[in-house]
Amino acid sequence: MPDSGNATSLSHMAGLVRAAVPPMHPGGRPVVAGVAAAAGLARLLTGRGTLIGALATAATAAFFRVPHRVAPPRTGVVLSAADGTVATVGEVLPPPELDLPPVPVPRVSVFLSLLDVHAQRIPVDGVVTAVEYRPGTFLSADLDKASEDNERSALLLETPDGHRIGVVQIAGLLARRIVCEVGPGDKVAAGRTYGLIRFGSRVDTYLPPGSTVEVSVGQHTVGGETVLAALPDRQTG
Repeated sequence: MPDSGNATSLSHMAGLVRAAVPPMHPGGRPVVAGVAAAAGLARLLTGRGTLIGALATAATAAFFRVPHRVAPPRTGVVLSAADGTVATVGEVLPPPELDLPPVPVPRVSVFLSLLDVHAQRIPVDGVVTAVEYRPGTFLSADLDKASEDNERSALLLETPDGHRIGVVQIAGLLARRIVCEVGPGDKVAAGRTYGLIRFGSRVDTYLPPGSTVEVSVGQHTVGGETVLAALPDRQTG
């Protein structure tokens, strides 16, 4: 008969591993499979590289990790859509694809390094009103011109009280694929994972006029947890 004590211990260990290792975004599975296949082929042909191949596969899987996040217990705020470093904070004209009024609005740009989580999260509860993809160049994502010139995917959200927030995924120097998993009409919740940018990239969040930005340049953000800004009172926003 199987040892019930050992089975319980193995089950407990498996649970600890699942809790410690974040799940992987589905968009990363083909890439991880490709790296693993290349590593296996190199091992087969040369008889070497087992450790390097295993490390490369593990590092690629870690890149596409989607850790569990808990939104702060605050209402009337906009959460960061991405992990990364705040690159710029200022007022700019929103990109035309967001179909917002052509007046300057607060924008927070977050730069994602290769070590950051590259899954994006919904910044507010609300409804998706538009999703627009624009082809473009692949400038370094930390350049301000990247917001206008690089390949990007824009998401427009509307909160229950009528605020409109734009989130733009921007490809970087190494990025070659933007994934957006929501569409117009979808009801979404703050903190929910909705997309992915492969490798170095940037995420711009366009806020309603009158919003109070609560982050500063150089600050590290955590997607789905860090508060970027407080929304204005609807009567004055």
